[in-house]
Amino acid sequence: MNQTLVQKLTRTKPVAPPVEHVSADQAPSGNRLHRSMGLFPLTMIGVGATIGTGIFFTMVEAVPKAGPSVVLSFLIAAITAGLTALCYAELSFRIPASGSSYSFAYATVGEFLAFIMAACLLLEYGLAASATAIGWSDYLNNFLNNAFGWHIPEMLRSPMIVATASHGIELRPGHINLPPILLVILCCVLLIRGTKESATTNAIMVLIKLAILVFFIVIAFSGFDINNFHPFFSPDNGVHYTGMAGVTAAAATVFFSFIGLDTVATAGEEVRNPTRNVPIGILSALAIVTVFYMLVAFAAMGAQPASMFAGQEAGLAVILQNVTGQKWPALVLAAGAVISVFSVTLVTIYGQTRILYAISKDGLISRTFQKVNPRTASPVQNTLIVSLVVGLVAGFVDATFLWDMVSMGTLTAFIVVSLAVPVLRYKQRANPTAGFRVPFGPYLVPGLSISACLYLMFGLSLTTYTIFAIWMSAAVITYFLYGMRNSKLNKA
Repeated sequence: MNQTLVQKLTRTKPVAPPVEHVSADQAPSGNRLHRSMGLFPLTMIGVGATIGTGIFFTMVEAVPKAGPSVVLSFLIAAITAGLTALCYAELSFRIPASGSSYSFAYATVGEFLAFIMAACLLLEYGLAASATAIGWSDYLNNFLNNAFGWHIPEMLRSPMIVATASHGIELRPGHINLPPILLVILCCVLLIRGTKESATTNAIMVLIKLAILVFFIVIAFSGFDINNFHPFFSPDNGVHYTGMAGVTAAAATVFFSFIGLDTVATAGEEVRNPTRNVPIGILSALAIVTVFYMLVAFAAMGAQPASMFAGQEAGLAVILQNVTGQKWPALVLAAGAVISVFSVTLVTIYGQTRILYAISKDGLISRTFQKVNPRTASPVQNTLIVSLVVGLVAGFVDATFLWDMVSMGTLTAFIVVSLAVPVLRYKQRANPTAGFRVPFGPYLVPGLSISACLYLMFGLSLTTYTIFAIWMSAAVITYFLYGMRNSKLNKA
């Protein structure tokens, strides 16, 4: 039957019946992923993708905007993420598949918006992996300096394309940020070996990360000075980040660090008993992340004046060195950061590959991305392509370009997820299924989530909106030239 253009744009993918229990020993077949993860490693994927990025790196970007009130920025971001987490929990129960927000959108609001959502997720995950790999380089250099008195040469740890306040974009021929490229290669090798091995390794690294952050909190509080919180709101600093405007701008910058919630949902097709474990994993990860973010942000602001954060490399390690007057605490924290940020990069690359896998299965992009190695049960070609792109961006582009773009992608994804809840409830009204549901009905919490995300979007820069518009235009062209015609639903 020929479909009209509107019918093609709004066609939805049928929701597969939930898979309650699948044996951990079930062998993968064909191009199917293997359900090998339990609740604990799944929760650790969420924590691993979240804790680290916002704390280890983005305070350098956020504190100059908000000052000590950056603690409110983290709180606002956490509340927004919490509202969306409830929506994720309900949708992941009813649509336990790889692809996360993309799969949710495809089952509710239609193919075209799902493809646009996929483009947002690709932007979100790809740039997040690159940004965290770049930040890892700073902590590695700090560790090498404190441990051995040796710096990585500047030309080997600085990008070719940088952002400067005076000249805008500047090219520096001959420069390359080599450590992030090496990190991406290591992540690629681990992911190719298989999901179960990667998840176990990630869980170990996350536990190390949490221990390191507890170590930071205890020592930072020993140098706590309440005077560092005065004035609490940032005064006019010439860049229009005064008072709550600074809080909002900082919240928009740090919000991408809650990407871990989405990463949990991307694993829906590789989790045992996904209808139970994915919702619990999302909410558990959010609780752990929020507690640690607030404690670390409060301790850091109490230990160091806000004016010292701008441009500070390996900021948390430097804070400990300043508080104690000794190198060994900074050495311990830098070593922990090197390990923990590895886990952030690992799970964000993992999330990117699983989204591409889901889109490819639906015929909207090349089948290359859905080919699974029968021995390792991992999409090898997919992983190699993603790692190549992430490595090139991390090695040659300044992280300043990346933070807000990731937040834009994350916020857009969260809006679609929130919108999908009432749509799915309406579609299933005749045969409602038991399980987790967003409290207070299908409209209140999703509506608050959408409003909070839009509020944070207003804090992003015009440059961010411009680049995002270009990316979205490319996505629309790709859909009409390839995706719509090759969609499996188009051939049904």
